[in-house]
Amino acid sequence: MLHKDIKKVLITAEEIQKRTDEIAARISKDYEGEPILMVCILRGAVLFFADLVRKINAEINFDFMAVSSYGAGLSSSGEVRIMKDISGPIQGKNVIIVEDIIDSGNTLCYLKRLLKQRHPKSIRIAALLDKPERREADIEGDYIGFKVPNEFVVGYGLDYNEKYRNLPDVCVLKPEVYEK
Repeated sequence: MLHKDIKKVLITAEEIQKRTDEIAARISKDYEGEPILMVCILRGAVLFFADLVRKINAEINFDFMAVSSYGAGLSSSGEVRIMKDISGPIQGKNVIIVEDIIDSGNTLCYLKRLLKQRHPKSIRIAALLDKPERREADIEGDYIGFKVPNEFVVGYGLDYNEKYRNLPDVCVLKPEVYEK
């Protein structure tokens, strides 16, 4: 049953799982014989991260970062705050940042620059969604699930005011919900 605040399902749970399998296979091939540090950006990427890492055939370590640039609004404030940093050094490691969506790109651009200063062997970005129409920063993902139109999406970890994260599909939120 569709939630009353949802305009439409954009990407089904089945499509997400199929694409996650494909991304995991590509990462496994790209890093064959190499360990990877997978860094999940909390909280939106948790579901994608959990599904993705279980399908990658490689030696994987996990770490987590919590960052904020939105607050309760609809658009980025432009100021990135690190709420929780990774717990250990990344020097000489293959790092993949796992994000829910690349929107303006400002947060990921900041994070990539910050982590590069810590001298990893490599740093790449995996994101479930890419919304190129909203891009402000010069950044691209290396492993992208789906390109999405410039609509407000929720579900599968993505939220609006901390709601809708548990929806199994990526959905478009009705404008009247966030225009209140």
